[in-house]
Order: sequence, then C-alpha cells, then structure tokens
Amino acid sequence: MRKLMVFNNVSLDGYFKDQNDDMSWAHNQDAEWNAFTSENASGDGELLFGRVTYEMMLSFWPTPQAQKTLPVVAERMNNAHKVVFSRTLNKPTWNNTKLVKGDITAEVQRLKAAPGADLVLMGSGSIVSQLAQARLVDSYQIIVHPVVLGSGKTLFDGVADKLQLKLEKTRAFGNGNVALWYVPAG
Repeated sequence: MRKLMVFNNVSLDGYFKDQNDDMSWAHNQDAEWNAFTSENASGDGELLFGRVTYEMMLSFWPTPQAQKTLPVVAERMNNAHKVVFSRTLNKPTWNNTKLVKGDITAEVQRLKAAPGADLVLMGSGSIVSQLAQARLVDSYQIIVHPVVLGSGKTLFDGVADKLQLKLEKTRAFGNGNVALWYVPAG
C-alpha cells in the first residue's frame, strides 16, 4: 500500500497562511535550505494539491525563474504526476495533472490502495485537515519558519478529534527553519 506524506510550512505561531492567504513568508532561502529542498524533491512520489496550492505552484514552477533558482526542484515538480482536488477548476494545464472533483477521502483511499510511488500532499490545509481526520496521513514533514504572523489559518483547522503524533527526527537550518518529521502515534 502506498503511503501519504504531508509536507507543509508553518509560522512559529502555527499558521500555514497569513490573514491574507499569503505564504511568501515561507520563502527564506539560502544555500543549505536550497540543497535540502532539492534533495527532498528527488523522490518519485505523486504530488497532491488543492486548487489554491496547485495554482500557486503552477504560477512558479514551470517558469524560467524556477529553472534558474531551483532547477532540480523545478524539473521534479514539472515532471511529477500530480493530482489536484477541486470543485471549481475545469481543466488542469500543468503537465501530468489529473483533476479530481469528487470525494477527497475516497479518492485518497483509492490512490493509496493502487500500485505506484508514495503520495505527497503539499500545502492544501483544508485537505490536510480532512485527510488527517480520516486517519489517512502516514507521516508529516512540517517546516517551522522563524516568523510570527499573529493571525491566519492553522494547518489543522477543523480537525475535531485529537491527533497524537510521534516525533521521529528534527533538523535545524542556518536560515532559522526547523524541519520536524512526525508519524501518527499508535
């Protein structure tokens, strides 16, 4: 069975988006961080997105700027198989993208049961909440950024039942970011 990993960025005060739905605060790059990002993107997992995250990624990764800034990540993002969950998007335009308009949890259950590479859900907080609540997430890679936003949207907004997680490892970066790897406890 395929595994589902969530990769997301949060502020020190626990928001993945600020009050204006902006995530530009999560782009504090340096050589060490860029190397980690490139290494992290080297897997062959299928990428999952909600529409908003999909459109944000689409606005950057297929551009010459992405090729110049992070060529390894850009190549991976552009060539990877992708699934976008949306009720409003009519036709995806990014290479290798499948549109799913139906039940997200049912589709992820189907994807996990199918053969193939593991699944990586990026951004997409409302989808993270739904899949976490349904106990479909196998691991979380959360990047904590050294910024306090004061308000915004939390990553697990709407989760009704407590999620017990077990910390597997951490890594601190010179730019102040801290990567945390969690798995469900028990």
